Amino acid sequence: MGLSRTFKRLARSAEAHEQDELRETLDELGGTPIDQVADKCVTECCGTVRSVSLRPRQNDVPALVVDLDDGHRTMNLVWLGRRTIAGIEPGVFLKVKGRVLFKKGVPTIYNPAYEIKPVTHKG
Repeated sequence: MGLSRTFKRLARSAEAHEQDELRETLDELGGTPIDQVADKCVTECCGTVRSVSLRPRQNDVPALVVDLDDGHRTMNLVWLGRRTIAGIEPGVFLKVKGRVLFKKGVPTIYNPAYEIKPVTHKG
């Protein structure tokens, strides 16, 4: 029992540390925290790609969907008509810009402009 609790505490600590690093990087790059974006406003956000998936085709149009996490909240990025984008994969740090729309309560940007950013870890 005690060992299980210790592992859970360590895992939470590692996750909390990673979230803190994401917030620091966000502050350095000047993006808007995802939990502060407003519906229908153009914004710039930064974060780490958590997952990349291909949404089922609707009307023969594929859509690449990326979950972006900035340490505050997760946002969906959707590129219509794309199956892949070179360099965008889990773990990559992105800076994106576009108009935010809330879809089922989730902030979403369609076809955002993006930059892949190197992340320097302080250690």
